[in-house]
Amino acid sequence: MSRTLVSTQEDGPATAVRPPSLRSRATRLWERVPPRLRLPVAVYAACQLVLLGWWAAFFPGLMSYDSIAYVWQVTTDHWLGNHSVLYNALVWLSIQICGDLWLLTLVQTVAYAAAFAYTCVALRDLGVRGRWSAPAAVALAVLPATGSLAVFVWKDSAFTASALLAFAASLRLIARRLKGRQAVRDRGFYRELALLEAGLLGIALFRNNSILVVLLAFPFLVFALQRMRRWITALTAATTVVYLLLQFLVYPAVGIVMPRTDQVYAFNYADIAVAYGKDPSSFTAADLAVMKKVAPLSHWRGNGANCWDVDDTMQAPFDRAAASANNDQLLTIWTEVLKRTPQLVAYGHLCRSQIAWGIFPGPGALHGNTMIAQPVVPANLFGWADWNKQIKHSPYRSELRIRPLSDTLHKAASWWYYLSETPQLQWLLWRGAFWCYLAYGVVALWIRRRRQWAAIGLAAFTAGLQLSVIAANPAPLARYVLPVVYLGVFSLTLLPALRTPRRGGEEPEA
Repeated sequence: MSRTLVSTQEDGPATAVRPPSLRSRATRLWERVPPRLRLPVAVYAACQLVLLGWWAAFFPGLMSYDSIAYVWQVTTDHWLGNHSVLYNALVWLSIQICGDLWLLTLVQTVAYAAAFAYTCVALRDLGVRGRWSAPAAVALAVLPATGSLAVFVWKDSAFTASALLAFAASLRLIARRLKGRQAVRDRGFYRELALLEAGLLGIALFRNNSILVVLLAFPFLVFALQRMRRWITALTAATTVVYLLLQFLVYPAVGIVMPRTDQVYAFNYADIAVAYGKDPSSFTAADLAVMKKVAPLSHWRGNGANCWDVDDTMQAPFDRAAASANNDQLLTIWTEVLKRTPQLVAYGHLCRSQIAWGIFPGPGALHGNTMIAQPVVPANLFGWADWNKQIKHSPYRSELRIRPLSDTLHKAASWWYYLSETPQLQWLLWRGAFWCYLAYGVVALWIRRRRQWAAIGLAAFTAGLQLSVIAANPAPLARYVLPVVYLGVFSLTLLPALRTPRRGGEEPEA
C-alpha cells in the first residue's frame, strides 16, 4: 500500500502529500536543539561515531601486557597496588556485568566523546569558534595515537580522559576570570568546580604517583584564578588527602598488596647504575660490596647502566629479592651518588624522560626509540600464558583476544594504525614534547597580545603532565605523554581567537 497521503479540498482536486524526507526530519530535529547545545551535541555525535569505529574494529578492546595483568589480578583475587586499583575495579565491574571487557571500552568511548564535546564548549568560552575546535576534536578521534587510546584496556586511557576533563574545566574557570565574572558564584561556577575535582581525582587515582601532576598544576591555577584561590586550594588539598588515605590506609586495610620495595626504588637503582657506568672510580669499596650482592658489577656498568630504560637495570642477572633485602644500603649509596655527582643523576633522569622534553626519539639500539603499543594481542598474551598457569587456563582466556565486529573495518583500522608509526611522523603523532612547546607558545602569544596574565593557567595541566614525566619515568613509552598531545591540539585552536579584539566584558590586566 502506498504511503502517499491524499488531501482533498472543497473547491479543488485531490492533492498528493508526501511524508517528510529523512533529511527534512533530521533538519527539524536539529532545529529543536538549543543553539548553545548544538556545538557539543555535534562534536559528541561525530566523535562517538568515530570512536565506535575503533571499538568495532578492535572489539572488545586493544590490550597490552598490563591489560592481562589487570584481568589476572581481578579474576584470581590478586589485587596489587602496582597498578591503578580504581581502574582494576572498573575491569572487575565490566567482567562481572558482561563476562568480558567490551563494556569497559564502550564506556571509555562515551567518556572520550563527552570530554571532547565539553572541551569545545570550554574553548568557545575563550572565543574559539566551533569551526576550529570541532575539527580538532574529530581529528583527535580519527588519529590512531589519540583515537585508539579510547578503546585500550589501560589505566592510561582513563587517566588521559581525566586529564582532558580537568583541562576543560580549568579553561571554563579561566574564561570566567577573563570576562570579569570570577567573583560570581552561580550554578555554573559550582558545576565547573565539581568537574575539575572529578578530573583531579581521576588524574591522581588512574596512574601511580600521578598526584604530582595535580601538585604541579596547582601554582599555575592559583596564579590564574586569583579570586578562586581558596576553592582551587581546597580542591587540590582534597584530592591529595583522598590519594594519601587510599594509598596508605584504605588499600592495605582491604588486603591490596602494595608495591614491593624493589618496584618502588627501581629509579634509584637505575641512577646508581648510570653513575657507575659513567664514573666507576667514584664508588668506594664498600659501595661495590653492596652492589655485588644484588648483581655482578659487569651488569651495573654494562647493560644495567643504559639510561634509556629502567628495565635494562632491573632484568637478570639483577636480583630483585636481594635488592629489597639491601635496599637501605642501596639508598645510602644513591644519596652519596647524588651528593658527589648530581650531574649523573640528572643525566639519568633526563635520559629516561627524554620522550617528555625531546621532540625526536633517541637511539633505537639503546631502547631510546618511541615505544608504541601494537594493535595485536599475541596468542601467548604477551608472555603471560607461558609462565602463569592461572592465565593459561583462565575461563576468560577466550575473551582476551581481538574479535572484530567487522573484518573489513579491522583491516582498515590496523593499516591506519601502522601507517601512523612511520618513523618520520612519530614526533608529531606519538610524542608529546612538540605539543607541549606549542601550547606554551600559544599561551605566551596570548599574554603578549592581550596582556592577560591569567592565560598562564591555560598551560597548567600541560606543564604538570610534562614535568611529572620528567621527574619520574621508566622508559620512552608513548602512552605516558599522549595526554599532552590532546591538550596541545586543542590549545592550537586558540590561535584564531587571538585575531579578534578583546571584548568589552573581558577583564583587562596590567
